[in-house]
Amino acid sequence: MNEYILQIKSISKSFPGVHALDNVSIDIKPGSVHALMGENGAGKSTLMKCLFGIYDPDDGEILLDGKSVRFENSRQALDAGISMIHQELLPIPLRPVMENLWLGRFPKHSIGPFKFVDHKKMYNNSQALFKDLNMDINPSVWVRELSASKIQSLEIAKAVSYGAKVIIMDEPTSSLTENEVHHLFEIIRRLRNEGTAIIYISHKIEEILTISDEVSIMRDGRHVGTYLAKELTIDHIIKYMVGRDLSHRFPPKTNVPGETVMEVKELTSEKPRSFRNVSFTLGRGEILGIGGLVGAQRTELVESIFGLRPIESGQILIKGKPTRIKNPRQAKQHKLALVTEERRASGIIPMRSVRDNMLLANISYYVGAGGLINEKMCDTDVSDKIKSLNVKTPSSKTLIRDLSGGNQQKVLFARWLLTGPDILILDEPTRGIDVGAKYEIYNVIINLAKEGKSIIMISSEMPELLGISDRIMVMCEGRVTGFLERETATQEAIMHIAAQFEQKASA
Repeated sequence: MNEYILQIKSISKSFPGVHALDNVSIDIKPGSVHALMGENGAGKSTLMKCLFGIYDPDDGEILLDGKSVRFENSRQALDAGISMIHQELLPIPLRPVMENLWLGRFPKHSIGPFKFVDHKKMYNNSQALFKDLNMDINPSVWVRELSASKIQSLEIAKAVSYGAKVIIMDEPTSSLTENEVHHLFEIIRRLRNEGTAIIYISHKIEEILTISDEVSIMRDGRHVGTYLAKELTIDHIIKYMVGRDLSHRFPPKTNVPGETVMEVKELTSEKPRSFRNVSFTLGRGEILGIGGLVGAQRTELVESIFGLRPIESGQILIKGKPTRIKNPRQAKQHKLALVTEERRASGIIPMRSVRDNMLLANISYYVGAGGLINEKMCDTDVSDKIKSLNVKTPSSKTLIRDLSGGNQQKVLFARWLLTGPDILILDEPTRGIDVGAKYEIYNVIINLAKEGKSIIMISSEMPELLGISDRIMVMCEGRVTGFLERETATQEAIMHIAAQFEQKASA
């Protein structure tokens, strides 16, 4: 028996203007969880796509069970025993769960010379798989009716259903709740005990140290090294990933909050009610963090403020004047901006350029006499934002899908900054971004606040809330449960405020 189930030997891959992989070699043992870490753009996903037959490597070799393989497409990889949970979840929303699960391999039955899809068998197979994985998903429901976390669970079940020797998990917990993450880890441990090799890609260092046996770290398309997880610390991993010491994970706070620019009074959403009686103030140059457990209704609150959801009662005052915002156009007129939670689903337009994505929210500003767009002004503003936000891109004409997650996020920041906002609402601004890119995003946020912009920032990462916010508003089940000043805020204090309300609600 081979010591390694999978050997990646000297793989290189280039794209126009980008050398994505440079002579990468990694060995994977059977029955192990092998984590793959690195900054956005380090080459992790590119390497996995070469392994899975999506990209054709320029050079190098892949050995599976000691035999050289080269997959021309993902179907060949699946047939050989490699499955993959992709970072970008792209199910077919207008089809049932079970059809998404068995797509391309529907069970069939014959009637005479004809073959038909056996829907009953498909349903039973789906139900058996979900029961085996302890997942509560109805095989008959359409995918569009599932939450993001259920869709993520569906993709996990789909990857497991192939009975693969190697399962690649690219950011598998990005949309999962804490309980669902624990459940996934139970599935991973079971698969490992059965001899399956798991390649686990994540930016969440605590997860990596919890679930992994070995950790391979990449930087700038190169393999830095492979280490035993039990011998690593968070500081070790960060240093290997970014090539420098990041003992200070957050930039120094240089903004000074000023007078109140926004006041929210007793805001309540329309029925079916998600939040009620929410009140808070926001100062000029202040970063107000919003924390809370899953189901706190933070996203619903900020989307209502931005005019994406209807409000039943309450009041929003901007610079002391009562304001009624019924849609995003009106929000923009009142100098509000919203960077949404799901970058891929409701942020970027992947098949358009960096330039097009950046100009999207303010394109009317560039329309001159005769309805013609002032291309020179567009190019100047786009170039300025690429430079000021340090967007790493070969050019403004590069498709945004080819940028790393951190740089995509900077383009979304630029999009809204071009509208000239006074208040920026940031919903999970660093989700799916590595520690190095996070530091750059934090710098952008603090510098904007220093310039007098007011920031509302939702984050599920406690250290981020504590490291960036001037004040933290804690929510639970659609209610504001307390406020914490920066000087006195701790993770324990945030959890205590949220949990206290939960206990009262259940009493």
